[in-house]
Amino acid sequence: MQSTSLRVLRAEHQVLAAVLRSMSMMLAEARRLETLPDFAVLRAMLFYIDEFPERLHHAKESQVLFPRLREKAPEVGPVLDRLDREHAAGEAMIRDLGHALLAFEMMGRSRWDAFEDRLERYVRFYLDHMGTEEREVLPAAQARLSEQDWAELDATFTAHRDPLTGQEPEDDYREVFRRIVDNAPAPIGLGPEMHRAA
Repeated sequence: MQSTSLRVLRAEHQVLAAVLRSMSMMLAEARRLETLPDFAVLRAMLFYIDEFPERLHHAKESQVLFPRLREKAPEVGPVLDRLDREHAAGEAMIRDLGHALLAFEMMGRSRWDAFEDRLERYVRFYLDHMGTEEREVLPAAQARLSEQDWAELDATFTAHRDPLTGQEPEDDYREVFRRIVDNAPAPIGLGPEMHRAA
């Protein structure tokens, strides 16, 4: 039986991957239509990434799961060290991406390529990062952690739940998540269907 913590982690990974891909799809669709993208939705999506995956999801991994796993499965220590470094790098990357989006919005099409390049690097970086966690870390945790370990982890992992995984958002975040869900393309939101490249 899969622990609550593992279900939460996997659901949060799926949502982050979908948000990242949706941002790329929005830019591709704007290019296809020869229009500017919806900057308000892109800002809301970056805000979501900064508030939830960067600050809460990664903290749960680096401060709770990884230390426990280092004790029980020391062979994955080098992988965990690399992932911790990537968590730290991700914080700087999201700030840089936010600045690039602001420059695009303020300066117009002359900054489109710079933003899109940073976004695509960020998307590749995080999809690779989450892939490593899914392939190497979560299976090791499932194999080596005890029921008591999981019970203790579950208490932490369920304290802050990502609204885009189906949890009710806290009042402070309700409007930003409504904006994302109402305007972002599927599978994240209810916005216009995006044309996928063949």
